[in-house]
Amino acid sequence: MDVFVEIIPGTRARQLRVVEGNRETRFHALWLRERAPNAETLDPRTGQRLIEAAALPLDLSLLEASCDGERIDLTFSDGHHARFDLRDLHPAPRSHVVQQRWDASLAELPSADFRQALDSDEALAAMLESLERYGFVKVSGVPLTLDGMMPLVERLGPLRRTNWGGIADVKSIAEAYDLTMTQRGLEPHTDNPYRDPIPGYIWLHCLSNADSGGDSTLADGFMAAERLRQQDPAAFDCLTQTSTRFRYVDDSAHLESEGPLIELDSRGEVIRVRYNNRTERIPPLPPEQLERYYAARRAFFTLITAPELTLTPKLAPGEMLIMDNYRLLHGRTAFRLSQGVRHLRQGYVDRDTTASRRLTLRRQADATSHSLQESA
Repeated sequence: MDVFVEIIPGTRARQLRVVEGNRETRFHALWLRERAPNAETLDPRTGQRLIEAAALPLDLSLLEASCDGERIDLTFSDGHHARFDLRDLHPAPRSHVVQQRWDASLAELPSADFRQALDSDEALAAMLESLERYGFVKVSGVPLTLDGMMPLVERLGPLRRTNWGGIADVKSIAEAYDLTMTQRGLEPHTDNPYRDPIPGYIWLHCLSNADSGGDSTLADGFMAAERLRQQDPAAFDCLTQTSTRFRYVDDSAHLESEGPLIELDSRGEVIRVRYNNRTERIPPLPPEQLERYYAARRAFFTLITAPELTLTPKLAPGEMLIMDNYRLLHGRTAFRLSQGVRHLRQGYVDRDTTASRRLTLRRQADATSHSLQESA
């Protein structure tokens, strides 16, 4: 493929134009200088920057530019010379996994086997990619012990501890200190929006379930948010622009945080939903603003509780749900116990360790595949 490079006239020699086939990209001189791939700029082992980027001259410019088809050679006005691989100038996508929005028509639940994910990097990678794609995965074959999930948790990183400890019991008790400990149904919600940071992934392991009711309910918050954007753009804008508050207080904890019910990234894409009726405490905003917010919240609630957007799997003993707490709204139907106890165990794992493990496994798999191709 032919590659053409030039320092763009009229930009005070501070922009580089690169044409690769049908793709044209412009790069700022400072952007190029601060990531020059040499030992004076970046540490060879860690890839971390050795120079102070903020101290580079703001009027830094390009003096020379050439390309041999694979690499670009540049000379900067501070006297620095650098050679870039063309492929390194284009950042890799953040994830190899395309997120798939879903509703109640999802024919087959994403699933994984506990023992396989424990023993095989390939199976663990597949589990984590399903989790990223769908926002949840059902794991079978989990040991029926109180800490049965822990060997798999430890394949990713540390368990997130909260004021309730590590893995907490979810079962009905006489003196319930949380509504999860009763036999009532629970509306769709995300967990712990009053924490900072909010726990990234919920691990819910079933030891025993009710003989009547007690089905889990799952709704894709990203799907609901996108439908709201399409059906009622004003309501969508209201929920992305209005920050609400969440609060949890008991004898040993006082937790508060805030944020919009629907959070967007810099590109306008939905990256997080918050919804927890039990702990939301909207501040006393101007009445006109609250009127809009309450109507928008109702529209969103209608979507996340709609049967056409809701899955209702029932966990059997030894099964576990891993759920993206930034995306999935979960709840349960009411239940009755004629004997025994409905007993689930719940823990949290943070997003950074989960994403790191998935991306590391993918990088290793790509490296192995590339090596095999070269040796073939």
